[in-house]
Amino acid sequence: MSDGHQHNGHENVPSRQRRRFPGISSRAYEHPADRSALVALRKLSGFDTVFKALSGLLPERSLRLLFLSDSVRVSDRQFAHLNVMLRDACYILDLEKVPPMYVNQDPTPNAMCIGLDEPIIVVTTGLVELLDEEEMRAVVGHEVGHALSGHSVYRTVLLFLTSLAVRVAWIPLGNLAIMAIVTALREWFRKSELSADRAGLLVGQDLQASMRGLMKIAGGNHLHEMNVDAFLEQADEYEAGGDLRDSVLKILNVLPRSHPFTTVRAAELKKWAASRDYQRIMDGHYPRRDEDKDTSVRDSFRESASSYATHVRGSKDPLMKLVNDIAGGAGDLGDRMRRGFGGFTGSQQASPKDTDGSSGGPEGTGGPETPDDRPPRDGA
Repeated sequence: MSDGHQHNGHENVPSRQRRRFPGISSRAYEHPADRSALVALRKLSGFDTVFKALSGLLPERSLRLLFLSDSVRVSDRQFAHLNVMLRDACYILDLEKVPPMYVNQDPTPNAMCIGLDEPIIVVTTGLVELLDEEEMRAVVGHEVGHALSGHSVYRTVLLFLTSLAVRVAWIPLGNLAIMAIVTALREWFRKSELSADRAGLLVGQDLQASMRGLMKIAGGNHLHEMNVDAFLEQADEYEAGGDLRDSVLKILNVLPRSHPFTTVRAAELKKWAASRDYQRIMDGHYPRRDEDKDTSVRDSFRESASSYATHVRGSKDPLMKLVNDIAGGAGDLGDRMRRGFGGFTGSQQASPKDTDGSSGGPEGTGGPETPDDRPPRDGA
């Protein structure tokens, strides 16, 4: 348990009953797809140096000046309760340098972590007014998780490169290549959000508060009208319902987004909270930061591939079931194909081979969307 004593420059940290994680590596909570990308980037010699050399081309200085001049910087004299949460989150995740944090006047509930030389965290007044203390603590932990993972560096530059690529889309076949890059980047963005959600849970150590925060982002400040179990049932219905047409629409809906959908994002976090990985971290068994340099890129990509394969095998989505059937050579696949879209509806009658009524396992992943012409917001 953390004790509130001075450590790593965090003086006067208030007493707490939450566990802290000295030397924790971000690999402990990162989604496999996010982790494999970050491990590969970190292994490229001089990659961070090249990124930071591009800082003169990026609007980072302008953004820092904008927030400094037109937002409220969190400190012990301004938004003091947020300052305590920020220092507390850095203490729990053992992030030695506390990032600057700003509150920006914006009725839309949102937050982001950007920056090359050092990360900065921005939360909107809409978010501050929407969430209670423990819900906000999970959000601050979410943003500190982005900072610890180094997401702010890669997100800022990759956003710039994506914007630059769009401007040269007139090059023959360039648009197809650019869309492939943008699609891949957004997929990574979505997985990095799941990583940060996990970091928020490690900081707040209150799953119900994390669930409430996601519900409020989806439905506003009407908790008396909402129910966590019913909210999670929406994620299950979204994952399993419909037929192949709905599966295609789900893909089209998620492609332009930088965040997972809120309901299935909540389901993904709950699933991770019930996992052995989370319990091991809470018991003090987790990867250390000083071991990051020895991490195998091949092993990380293998874990990422395994994660996607597990999702396909356990998914209740009709299209994922079809993919799994093709891979497994299911005997009734031809008959289902002949029946067309209706053969893959979520409500179809079980075939003789499926009379046990078994269904898939983990839900998919999905949160708030942000405009493409702004820095990627982390959506709390």
